[in-house]
This record gives sequence, C-alpha cells and structure tokens, in this order.
Amino acid sequence: MPLIKRSFTLNGHRTSLALEAEFWQVVDEVAGLKDVSVSGLIAEIDAERDPDDSLSSVMRVWALTQLRQRLSDQTAS
Repeated sequence: MPLIKRSFTLNGHRTSLALEAEFWQVVDEVAGLKDVSVSGLIAEIDAERDPDDSLSSVMRVWALTQLRQRLSDQTAS
C-alpha cells in the first residue's frame, strides 16, 4: 500500500505526515464529524501522544481505535 503524504501546520510549524489512504479516510471522516480541520484533529492527537512515539504510528493506532469503537457501538445497539 502506497503512503500518501500530507503537509499541514502543527504547533506553528509546517510538517508532513505519511499514512495509507485507508487511515487518511478515517482521519477525514472523524474531522468532518467533529467539525474540525484535519490539522486541528491531528494537533489534538499530537498533544496527547508520548513524544517518544512517532506521530504516524500514533495516528494509525488512533484510527484503528476509532473503528473498533464504532464496531463496538454498533454491536451494542
């Protein structure tokens, strides 16, 4: 799976993040549902991560957690 690189401003400086399209799809959906920009959502996630963890890894785990939560919510209904 090819990585898709997106650039944005994080903590006042330009940076980029490379993720697979499937992970970007989750990021885009959640940002839309929360009515925040993608960079704003990533900034929220970045603020909570351990600085020793790579942002790309944290984003993948975050996306997986989002999907698992949705699945859990659907099966509980």
